[in-house]
Amino acid sequence: MKRLLNTLYVTTQGAWLTRERENVLVRVQQETRLRLPIHNLGSIVGFGQVSASSPLMSLCAERGVSLVFFTEYGRFLARVEGPVSGNVLLRRQQHRISDNPRQAAALAAVLVAAKIANSRFVLQRILRDRKKHGEMKRVESAIQHLASLLRQVRVEGVLLDSLRGYEGAAARAYFDVFDQLILNQHKTFRFDGRNRRPPLDPVNALLSFLYTLLRHDIASALEGVGLDPAMGFLHRDRPGRPALALDLMEELRAPLADRLALALLNRGQLRPEGFITTETGAVNMDDETRKAVLVAWQERKRETIRHPYLDETIEIGLIPHVQARLLAASLRGDLDAYPAFIWK
Repeated sequence: MKRLLNTLYVTTQGAWLTRERENVLVRVQQETRLRLPIHNLGSIVGFGQVSASSPLMSLCAERGVSLVFFTEYGRFLARVEGPVSGNVLLRRQQHRISDNPRQAAALAAVLVAAKIANSRFVLQRILRDRKKHGEMKRVESAIQHLASLLRQVRVEGVLLDSLRGYEGAAARAYFDVFDQLILNQHKTFRFDGRNRRPPLDPVNALLSFLYTLLRHDIASALEGVGLDPAMGFLHRDRPGRPALALDLMEELRAPLADRLALALLNRGQLRPEGFITTETGAVNMDDETRKAVLVAWQERKRETIRHPYLDETIEIGLIPHVQARLLAASLRGDLDAYPAFIWK
Protein backbone atom coordinates (compact mmCIF):
# COMPACT_ATOMS: atom_id res chain seq x y z
CA MET A 1 0.00 0.00 0.00
CA LYS A 2 2.86 2.38 0.72
CA ARG A 3 3.68 3.04 -2.92
CA LEU A 4 0.17 4.42 -3.40
CA LEU A 5 1.41 7.52 -1.61
CA ASN A 6 4.21 8.05 -4.11
CA THR A 7 3.11 10.37 -6.88
CA LEU A 8 5.77 11.95 -9.05
CA TYR A 9 4.71 15.51 -9.92
CA VAL A 10 6.59 17.05 -12.85
CA THR A 11 6.15 20.81 -13.20
CA THR A 12 9.34 21.81 -15.06
CA GLN A 13 8.34 23.08 -18.48
CA GLY A 14 9.95 21.19 -21.35
CA ALA A 15 10.59 18.07 -19.26
CA TRP A 16 10.81 14.76 -21.12
CA LEU A 17 9.84 11.54 -19.32
CA THR A 18 11.44 8.40 -20.64
CA ARG A 19 12.37 4.85 -19.68
CA GLU A 20 15.67 3.26 -18.76
CA ARG A 21 15.03 -0.44 -18.08
CA GLU A 22 12.83 -0.42 -14.92
CA ASN A 23 13.45 3.26 -14.14
CA VAL A 24 11.64 6.48 -14.93
CA LEU A 25 13.94 9.27 -16.12
CA VAL A 26 13.07 12.96 -16.09
CA ARG A 27 15.21 14.81 -18.62
CA VAL A 28 15.39 18.58 -19.20
CA GLN A 29 17.41 19.86 -22.15
CA GLN A 30 19.00 16.40 -22.54
CA GLU A 31 20.15 16.40 -18.92
CA THR A 32 18.84 13.72 -16.56
CA ARG A 33 17.40 15.51 -13.54
CA LEU A 34 15.80 12.52 -11.81
CA ARG A 35 15.87 8.72 -11.94
CA LEU A 36 13.30 6.66 -10.01
CA PRO A 37 12.52 2.92 -10.01
CA ILE A 38 9.05 2.33 -11.42
CA HIS A 39 8.09 0.08 -8.50
CA ASN A 40 8.36 3.07 -6.13
CA LEU A 41 5.60 4.97 -7.93
CA GLY A 42 1.84 4.83 -7.86
CA SER A 43 1.30 7.54 -10.47
CA ILE A 44 3.05 10.23 -12.50
CA VAL A 45 1.45 13.64 -13.02
CA GLY A 46 2.72 16.22 -15.49
CA PHE A 47 1.72 19.89 -15.54
CA GLY A 48 2.09 21.97 -18.70
CA GLN A 49 4.72 21.24 -21.35
CA VAL A 50 5.67 17.79 -20.10
CA SER A 51 6.02 14.92 -22.57
CA ALA A 52 6.48 11.17 -22.24
CA SER A 53 7.97 8.51 -24.51
CA SER A 54 5.91 5.56 -25.73
CA PRO A 55 8.28 3.05 -24.02
CA LEU A 56 7.62 4.80 -20.70
CA MET A 57 3.85 4.72 -21.32
CA SER A 58 4.13 1.00 -21.98
CA LEU A 59 6.12 0.46 -18.78
CA CYS A 60 3.57 2.44 -16.74
CA ALA A 61 0.70 0.42 -18.22
CA GLU A 62 2.45 -2.87 -17.43
CA ARG A 63 3.19 -1.85 -13.83
CA GLY A 64 -0.20 -0.30 -13.07
CA VAL A 65 1.21 3.24 -12.78
CA SER A 66 -1.17 5.91 -14.06
CA LEU A 67 0.27 8.68 -16.23
CA VAL A 68 -1.82 11.86 -16.05
CA PHE A 69 -1.44 15.18 -17.83
CA PHE A 70 -2.82 18.58 -16.78
CA THR A 71 -2.33 22.05 -18.17
CA GLU A 72 0.18 24.22 -16.35
CA TYR A 73 -2.66 25.60 -14.24
CA GLY A 74 -4.32 22.33 -13.32
CA ARG A 75 -6.97 21.63 -15.98
CA PHE A 76 -7.21 17.92 -16.73
CA LEU A 77 -6.07 16.86 -20.21
CA ALA A 78 -5.61 13.09 -20.36
CA ARG A 79 -4.91 9.91 -18.43
CA VAL A 80 -2.91 6.96 -19.77
CA GLU A 81 -3.93 3.65 -18.19
CA GLY A 82 -3.25 -0.03 -18.77
CA PRO A 83 -5.96 -2.72 -18.97
CA VAL A 84 -9.02 -2.08 -16.82
CA SER A 85 -8.77 -3.88 -13.49
CA GLY A 86 -11.47 -5.20 -11.22
CA ASN A 87 -14.36 -7.62 -11.28
CA VAL A 88 -16.91 -6.91 -14.02
CA LEU A 89 -19.64 -7.94 -11.59
CA LEU A 90 -18.66 -5.08 -9.27
CA ARG A 91 -18.95 -2.56 -12.10
CA ARG A 92 -22.28 -3.97 -13.20
CA GLN A 93 -23.59 -3.63 -9.64
CA GLN A 94 -22.29 -0.06 -9.53
CA HIS A 95 -24.20 0.73 -12.73
CA ARG A 96 -27.38 -0.92 -11.46
CA ILE A 97 -27.38 1.16 -8.28
CA SER A 98 -26.54 4.34 -10.20
CA ASP A 99 -29.56 3.71 -12.46
CA ASN A 100 -31.88 3.06 -9.49
CA PRO A 101 -33.06 6.46 -8.17
CA ARG A 102 -33.91 5.14 -4.70
CA GLN A 103 -30.63 3.28 -4.17
CA ALA A 104 -28.56 6.09 -5.71
CA ALA A 105 -30.26 8.64 -3.44
CA ALA A 106 -29.59 6.52 -0.34
CA LEU A 107 -25.86 6.42 -1.12
CA ALA A 108 -25.76 10.06 -2.19
CA ALA A 109 -27.36 11.03 1.13
CA VAL A 110 -24.44 9.44 2.99
CA LEU A 111 -21.95 11.43 0.89
CA VAL A 112 -23.79 14.74 1.30
CA ALA A 113 -24.19 14.19 5.04
CA ALA A 114 -20.45 13.53 5.34
CA LYS A 115 -19.67 16.69 3.35
CA ILE A 116 -21.84 18.81 5.63
CA ALA A 117 -20.48 17.20 8.80
CA ASN A 118 -16.85 17.69 7.71
CA SER A 119 -17.55 21.30 6.71
CA ARG A 120 -19.07 21.95 10.14
CA PHE A 121 -16.04 20.44 11.85
CA VAL A 122 -13.70 22.77 9.93
CA LEU A 123 -15.75 25.78 11.07
CA GLN A 124 -16.03 24.49 14.65
CA ARG A 125 -12.29 23.89 14.78
CA ILE A 126 -11.56 27.48 13.76
CA LEU A 127 -14.24 28.80 16.13
CA ARG A 128 -12.74 26.88 19.04
CA ASP A 129 -9.09 27.67 18.34
CA ARG A 130 -9.29 31.21 16.94
CA LYS A 131 -12.26 32.91 18.60
CA LYS A 132 -9.94 35.40 20.25
CA HIS A 133 -9.04 36.78 16.82
CA GLY A 134 -12.32 38.64 16.43
CA GLU A 135 -16.03 38.48 15.86
CA MET A 136 -17.13 35.02 14.76
CA LYS A 137 -20.94 35.28 14.91
CA ARG A 138 -21.25 34.62 11.17
CA VAL A 139 -19.28 31.42 11.60
CA GLU A 140 -21.53 30.37 14.50
CA SER A 141 -24.59 31.06 12.35
CA ALA A 142 -23.15 29.01 9.48
CA ILE A 143 -22.49 26.09 11.85
CA GLN A 144 -26.12 26.16 12.98
CA HIS A 145 -27.37 26.34 9.38
CA LEU A 146 -25.22 23.36 8.41
CA ALA A 147 -26.62 21.41 11.37
CA SER A 148 -30.13 22.13 10.10
CA LEU A 149 -29.24 20.98 6.58
CA LEU A 150 -27.64 17.85 8.00
CA ARG A 151 -30.89 16.90 9.73
CA GLN A 152 -32.82 17.33 6.48
CA VAL A 153 -30.34 15.21 4.52
CA ARG A 154 -30.65 12.39 7.04
CA VAL A 155 -34.42 12.11 6.59
CA GLU A 156 -35.11 8.73 5.03
CA GLY A 157 -36.27 8.75 1.42
CA VAL A 158 -34.88 12.15 0.37
CA LEU A 159 -34.87 12.47 -3.42
CA LEU A 160 -31.71 13.06 -5.45
CA ASP A 161 -32.73 16.52 -6.61
CA SER A 162 -33.41 17.55 -3.01
CA LEU A 163 -30.02 16.19 -1.95
CA ARG A 164 -28.33 18.22 -4.67
CA GLY A 165 -30.15 21.28 -3.39
CA TYR A 166 -29.03 20.64 0.19
CA GLU A 167 -25.45 20.09 -1.00
CA GLY A 168 -25.48 23.39 -2.86
CA ALA A 169 -26.96 25.23 0.13
CA ALA A 170 -24.32 23.73 2.42
CA ALA A 171 -21.51 24.79 0.06
CA ARG A 172 -22.84 28.36 -0.05
CA ALA A 173 -23.17 28.57 3.74
CA TYR A 174 -19.65 27.22 4.19
CA PHE A 175 -17.94 29.43 1.62
CA ASP A 176 -19.87 32.51 2.76
CA VAL A 177 -17.78 32.48 5.96
CA PHE A 178 -14.58 30.94 4.56
CA ASP A 179 -13.02 34.40 4.43
CA GLN A 180 -13.21 34.61 8.23
CA LEU A 181 -11.11 31.47 8.52
CA ILE A 182 -8.15 33.22 6.88
CA LEU A 183 -6.36 34.98 9.71
CA ASN A 184 -2.88 35.64 8.35
CA GLN A 185 -2.38 38.29 5.63
CA HIS A 186 -6.15 38.58 5.51
CA LYS A 187 -6.13 41.82 3.53
CA THR A 188 -4.04 40.23 0.79
CA PHE A 189 -5.72 36.84 0.66
CA ARG A 190 -9.32 38.01 0.43
CA PHE A 191 -12.05 35.50 -0.32
CA ASP A 192 -15.37 36.86 -1.59
CA GLY A 193 -16.94 33.54 -2.55
CA ARG A 194 -16.11 30.46 -4.56
CA ASN A 195 -15.31 31.00 -8.22
CA ARG A 196 -13.56 28.78 -10.78
CA ARG A 197 -12.96 28.19 -14.49
CA PRO A 198 -11.00 30.36 -14.04
CA PRO A 199 -10.32 31.28 -10.39
CA LEU A 200 -10.34 35.04 -9.92
CA ASP A 201 -8.32 35.42 -6.71
CA PRO A 202 -5.39 33.65 -4.98
CA VAL A 203 -7.52 31.70 -2.49
CA ASN A 204 -9.74 30.27 -5.22
CA ALA A 205 -6.66 29.45 -7.29
CA LEU A 206 -5.23 27.55 -4.31
CA LEU A 207 -8.48 25.68 -3.63
CA SER A 208 -8.93 24.73 -7.29
CA PHE A 209 -5.39 23.37 -7.49
CA LEU A 210 -5.79 21.30 -4.32
CA TYR A 211 -9.14 19.97 -5.55
CA THR A 212 -7.43 18.92 -8.79
CA LEU A 213 -4.84 16.96 -6.83
CA LEU A 214 -7.51 15.37 -4.65
CA ARG A 215 -9.64 14.41 -7.65
CA HIS A 216 -6.65 12.72 -9.24
CA ASP A 217 -5.94 10.67 -6.11
CA ILE A 218 -9.60 9.64 -5.76
CA ALA A 219 -9.97 8.65 -9.42
CA SER A 220 -6.80 6.53 -9.17
CA ALA A 221 -8.09 4.89 -5.99
CA LEU A 222 -11.43 4.04 -7.61
CA GLU A 223 -9.75 2.54 -10.64
CA GLY A 224 -7.47 0.59 -8.33
CA VAL A 225 -10.39 -1.29 -6.77
CA GLY A 226 -12.15 -1.82 -10.10
CA LEU A 227 -14.86 0.85 -9.91
CA ASP A 228 -15.83 3.11 -12.79
CA PRO A 229 -14.87 6.72 -11.88
CA ALA A 230 -17.33 8.07 -14.48
CA MET A 231 -20.48 6.44 -13.05
CA GLY A 232 -21.60 8.34 -9.96
CA PHE A 233 -24.61 8.53 -7.68
CA LEU A 234 -24.85 12.21 -6.69
CA HIS A 235 -23.31 13.93 -9.71
CA ARG A 236 -25.04 13.54 -13.05
CA ASP A 237 -23.32 11.66 -15.87
CA ARG A 238 -21.53 13.78 -18.44
CA PRO A 239 -19.00 12.81 -21.13
CA GLY A 240 -15.48 13.06 -19.74
CA ARG A 241 -16.69 13.80 -16.21
CA PRO A 242 -15.43 11.56 -13.34
CA ALA A 243 -18.79 11.63 -11.55
CA LEU A 244 -17.94 9.00 -8.93
CA ALA A 245 -14.63 10.72 -8.14
CA LEU A 246 -16.56 13.97 -7.66
CA ASP A 247 -19.00 12.11 -5.39
CA LEU A 248 -16.23 10.97 -3.07
CA MET A 249 -14.63 14.40 -3.23
CA GLU A 250 -17.65 15.85 -1.47
CA GLU A 251 -16.80 14.06 1.78
CA LEU A 252 -13.04 14.67 1.46
CA ARG A 253 -12.79 18.29 0.28
CA ALA A 254 -13.02 19.93 3.70
CA PRO A 255 -10.80 17.58 5.73
CA LEU A 256 -8.07 17.01 3.13
CA ALA A 257 -7.97 20.05 0.82
CA ASP A 258 -9.59 22.94 2.73
CA ARG A 259 -7.71 22.27 5.97
CA LEU A 260 -4.42 22.26 4.09
CA ALA A 261 -5.30 25.47 2.24
CA LEU A 262 -6.09 27.24 5.52
CA ALA A 263 -2.90 25.92 7.12
CA LEU A 264 -0.76 27.22 4.24
CA LEU A 265 -2.42 30.65 4.41
CA ASN A 266 -2.53 31.03 8.18
CA ARG A 267 1.07 29.89 8.65
CA GLY A 268 2.26 32.41 6.07
CA GLN A 269 3.73 29.71 3.84
CA LEU A 270 2.49 31.34 0.62
CA ARG A 271 3.48 34.75 -0.72
CA PRO A 272 0.95 37.10 -2.35
CA GLU A 273 3.40 37.76 -5.18
CA GLY A 274 3.36 34.02 -5.95
CA PHE A 275 -0.03 34.48 -7.62
CA ILE A 276 -0.22 36.01 -11.09
CA THR A 277 -3.25 37.75 -12.60
CA THR A 278 -3.56 37.34 -16.36
CA GLU A 279 -5.05 39.81 -18.83
CA THR A 280 -8.36 37.95 -18.67
CA GLY A 281 -8.55 38.30 -14.88
CA ALA A 282 -7.70 34.68 -14.13
CA VAL A 283 -5.34 34.10 -11.21
CA ASN A 284 -2.67 31.42 -11.43
CA MET A 285 0.19 30.28 -9.23
CA ASP A 286 3.76 30.77 -10.36
CA ASP A 287 6.13 27.78 -10.52
CA GLU A 288 7.62 28.35 -7.08
CA THR A 289 4.22 28.56 -5.40
CA ARG A 290 2.89 25.54 -7.25
CA LYS A 291 5.89 23.50 -6.16
CA ALA A 292 5.47 24.67 -2.55
CA VAL A 293 1.83 23.52 -2.60
CA LEU A 294 2.79 20.17 -4.11
CA VAL A 295 5.43 19.61 -1.43
CA ALA A 296 2.93 20.49 1.30
CA TRP A 297 0.36 18.14 -0.28
CA GLN A 298 2.82 15.24 -0.31
CA GLU A 299 3.96 15.95 3.24
CA ARG A 300 0.36 16.08 4.46
CA LYS A 301 -0.33 12.73 2.80
CA ARG A 302 2.43 11.15 4.88
CA GLU A 303 0.93 12.29 8.17
CA THR A 304 -1.07 9.71 10.09
CA ILE A 305 -4.55 9.69 11.62
CA ARG A 306 -6.84 7.20 13.31
CA HIS A 307 -9.39 6.12 10.71
CA PRO A 308 -12.84 6.59 12.31
CA TYR A 309 -14.35 3.42 10.83
CA LEU A 310 -11.39 1.04 10.71
CA ASP A 311 -10.09 2.28 14.07
CA GLU A 312 -6.57 1.87 12.73
CA THR A 313 -3.75 4.35 12.23
CA ILE A 314 -3.19 5.07 8.55
CA GLU A 315 -1.43 7.70 6.48
CA ILE A 316 -3.67 10.48 5.22
CA GLY A 317 -2.67 9.73 1.64
CA LEU A 318 -4.30 6.32 1.91
CA ILE A 319 -7.73 7.72 2.83
CA PRO A 320 -9.01 7.82 -0.79
CA HIS A 321 -7.86 4.22 -1.28
CA VAL A 322 -9.47 3.04 1.96
CA GLN A 323 -12.74 4.80 1.11
CA ALA A 324 -12.71 3.34 -2.40
CA ARG A 325 -12.36 -0.16 -0.92
CA LEU A 326 -15.14 0.49 1.58
CA LEU A 327 -17.39 1.78 -1.20
CA ALA A 328 -16.67 -1.32 -3.30
CA ALA A 329 -17.45 -3.53 -0.28
CA SER A 330 -20.78 -1.77 0.28
CA LEU A 331 -21.75 -2.11 -3.38
CA ARG A 332 -20.97 -5.84 -3.26
CA GLY A 333 -23.16 -6.18 -0.18
CA ASP A 334 -20.28 -7.02 2.17
CA LEU A 335 -21.24 -3.96 4.27
CA ASP A 336 -24.75 -2.86 5.18
CA ALA A 337 -23.97 0.74 4.17
CA TYR A 338 -21.06 2.84 2.98
CA PRO A 339 -19.14 4.27 5.98
CA ALA A 340 -18.21 7.77 4.81
CA PHE A 341 -15.06 9.42 6.14
CA ILE A 342 -15.79 12.00 8.86
CA TRP A 343 -12.83 13.70 10.53
CA LYS A 344 -13.46 15.82 13.60
